[in-house]
Amino acid sequence: MSVRVGMVSLGCPKNQVDAELMLGRLADAGYDLVEDAAMADVAIVNTCGFIESAKSEAIEEILELASLKKEGRIKALIVTGCMAERYRDAVLEELPEVDAVVGIGANHRIAEILERISEERGFGLYGEKEELQMCGRRVRTTLPFYSYLRIADGCNNKCAFCAIPEIRGRFRSRPIEELVEEASQLASKGVRELTLIAQDTTEYGSDIYGKRMLPELLVRLCGVEGLKWIRLLYCYPEKITDELLDIIAAQPKICKYIDMPIQHSSEHVLRAMRRPGSRDSLTHLIEHIREKVPGITLRTTLMVAFPGETQEDFEDLVSFVREIKFEKLGCFIWSAEENTPAFDLPDRVDAETASMREASIIDEQSRVIDKWSESMTGRKIEVMTEGFDRLAECYYGRSQGEAPEIDGKIFFDTDGRKLRAGEFVTVEITDFMDCDLVGRLI
Repeated sequence: MSVRVGMVSLGCPKNQVDAELMLGRLADAGYDLVEDAAMADVAIVNTCGFIESAKSEAIEEILELASLKKEGRIKALIVTGCMAERYRDAVLEELPEVDAVVGIGANHRIAEILERISEERGFGLYGEKEELQMCGRRVRTTLPFYSYLRIADGCNNKCAFCAIPEIRGRFRSRPIEELVEEASQLASKGVRELTLIAQDTTEYGSDIYGKRMLPELLVRLCGVEGLKWIRLLYCYPEKITDELLDIIAAQPKICKYIDMPIQHSSEHVLRAMRRPGSRDSLTHLIEHIREKVPGITLRTTLMVAFPGETQEDFEDLVSFVREIKFEKLGCFIWSAEENTPAFDLPDRVDAETASMREASIIDEQSRVIDKWSESMTGRKIEVMTEGFDRLAECYYGRSQGEAPEIDGKIFFDTDGRKLRAGEFVTVEITDFMDCDLVGRLI
C-alpha cells in the first residue's frame, strides 16, 4: 500500500521552491502526493521563521495537524523549513507531537527521513546550510503557466533586524547555464511567466563570477523560447544600476516591475537597521528609475516601530509614502528576533503605538492606491488570464504590474467569450475596488 504524503508550505516563494524540490524527491521515491495534508498518512509543515507572526502561523498549523494525528487520521508529522532550521531540537522539545525536524541542509534527504520514521520518532536531522540543494526535479505548486526561479540562496547583508543570514547562511549563486537550462525546461512545460527570486537578487553572481551578474543573466533568460514575462523580486536599492535599468527598459520580456524593499526613509532609523541610504538618496533613485523605465511599477516593504524610531522618524516615513506614491507597498511591525543585532537595542516602541503606526502607513498608502487606480481608468493593458471567478461571474488575471500571490488582481468581463487559463488578452480598465482593478475585454 502506498504512503500518502501531504505538505503545507508557509512563507515566501523561496520557501515554496524548497517545498517543490522536496515533493519532487518524494515523488521520485514512489510516495503518493496529496494536496490536502489533512488527508495524508504523513503530513509535512514547511515553516517560515522570519518574524514572530510567521512562527505563530507555523505553530498553529503544526498543532492543527497534531490534533489529527492524535485522532489517528494522520500517522506522522514532520517539520521542515526556516523555523526548523533556526530552532532545531527546540521544536521537538516544545512540540513533542512532531516526529521529525529537518533542517534546510537535509531537505534532499526527505525520502530517507520518511523511511526512518517508520522505526524511530522524535529525531532531528540537520546538515550545513550550504548543503541546501537548489536544483533538481520540482513538483510545482503554482498555476501551470507561471513559476519561480531561485537564482541564489543565503544572504551576506547584515541588516540588524534580520535572521535570514543565520537561517540560510552565506549568499550562494547558481551558475547561469544551470538557470537557463531550468528556465528552458519550465518554458517547455507551458510556463509563460518566470519570477526570479533570492534573498537579494541584485547580488546575483558576485560569489561565483567575482561581480554582480544579474543583467547578464536577464539577457540570457530573455533568449529562452516560450517565456513571455520575466519578473524581478527582492532587489536591494543600493545595487540597482543603470546597466540593470537599461536592460529592463530595453527587453520586452522583462516586466516593468521592481520589488525593492527599503524598510524606512529616516536616515537615523536606516543607520540603526544597518541599511545604507537616506530619504534624499532613495528619492533620487526612485525618480531615476521612473525616468529610465517609464511606466514601471515599484513595490516596496516598510518596517515600523524599529527600536529608537521616534515620532519624527515615523512622520518622515508617512510623508515619504505620500510623496513617492509607490504603486505597491507592504508594511509590517518590527519583531524582536533572537540572535539579531537589534534584539537587545533599547528604546523599543510599545505595542499600541506600533500598531497605530502600521495602520497609519496602510491608510496613507490606501489613499495613494485609490488615486493610482483612478489614473488607470481608461487604459488598455495586457493581462494574463488566471481563472474565472464564479461569484463575481467574470475572469481575473494580472498585468506586468502585479506579481503572483503578492499583489492584487484585474477582474474583467468578456461579454461571453471563453478564455483559457494562461491566455494573454487586452483589457480596458473601467473601475477599481480596493487594490484590484476592474475592466472589460477588448
